[in-house]
Amino acid sequence: MPGPHVKFETPKEVSDQAYKAVQIARDTGKIRKGVNETTKALERDQAKLVVIAEDVTPPEIVAHLPLLSEEKGVPYVYVPSKKDLGNAAGLPVGSSSVAITEEGDAKAIIESIAKTVKELKK
Repeated sequence: MPGPHVKFETPKEVSDQAYKAVQIARDTGKIRKGVNETTKALERDQAKLVVIAEDVTPPEIVAHLPLLSEEKGVPYVYVPSKKDLGNAAGLPVGSSSVAITEEGDAKAIIESIAKTVKELKK
């Protein structure tokens, strides 16, 4: 992975929480789906949490997202499956990444994920 960011192993409970946060935000808040939409949400300071699938090929497609997230001070988390991420986002296909732009009822879960991610990076 290029860039100074460190790709940390995301514990299963954190990635499970991330899928859940995407689902809840999809229903009660707002999400942006796909790399382009995620990138725009970050650039416009709209993203509250960025979720990135690990099984994206080639990985360069999402390589800029952790860097941009860190630049903007937005927590990001990796999940194992773009198919599951797409499902959580309400898509019939996989999604490489999702940005939660309005938390809705997922606010507490997102804060919990952000706190855990911060601890993992230490």
